[in-house]
Amino acid sequence: MRVKDVGTLSSMIEVKPNTLVVYGDIGCPWSHLAVYRLHKARRLAGLEEALAFDVRSFPLELFNDRPTPKHILTAEIPVAGGLDPEAGWSLWADHPGKWPVTMLPPMEAVYAAKEQGLGPADRFDRALRVAFFRDSRCVSMHHEIVAVASDVDGLDANEIDRALVAGRFRHKIFDDMQIATDNDVQGSPQVFLSDGSDAHNPGIEMHWEKEDEGIGFPAIDRDDPSVYDRLVRRAVGKGADDG
Repeated sequence: MRVKDVGTLSSMIEVKPNTLVVYGDIGCPWSHLAVYRLHKARRLAGLEEALAFDVRSFPLELFNDRPTPKHILTAEIPVAGGLDPEAGWSLWADHPGKWPVTMLPPMEAVYAAKEQGLGPADRFDRALRVAFFRDSRCVSMHHEIVAVASDVDGLDANEIDRALVAGRFRHKIFDDMQIATDNDVQGSPQVFLSDGSDAHNPGIEMHWEKEDEGIGFPAIDRDDPSVYDRLVRRAVGKGADDG
């Protein structure tokens, strides 16, 4: 695995063995792509029972003090989507007034799902991303979050509903933000392994064609999807040549 694909970080970020910690924003196209590729790599490697994904928040709207602008995602989605169309993509197809101004509620809901296990939580996280990026659903709305939860195998949507009403997990997003700040987490997405290694936006090198992000469009300089196979195998202590 190339050094620039996976680095080392002296951090206080706890990662349990046989687990990948994934920091990301549900409304980030690159995070959506990374989560899809992680799920795919885990499945193809036959590690669905052996490897857990612990999804954590990297709330872009809090770091940037603004909602993620629609015009930036409109520029990013065709580029990110072209790298892996099967992840599930579409430009926003609903009324502009239904565009989600915040992604805090769905990220909070993923934490609520962790009470039921990391497996249901990571499936829920993936389903929320698909609902937003592919189906143009306003996943900042309570009823949409609960509706998505009701279609996730092994997840009790009523428990998600109750947890959101009580607001028991909102603080976890701010906890994640503080941990990310203290440990110089670079952005959304970033993957951490129990051996202390990490990968930011794994396998992708890119730049914006204009100096000011959002004016032009992102251009991909390099894309190596094979890094995901190496990540999931490394997370369970397998080398590239191990069965």
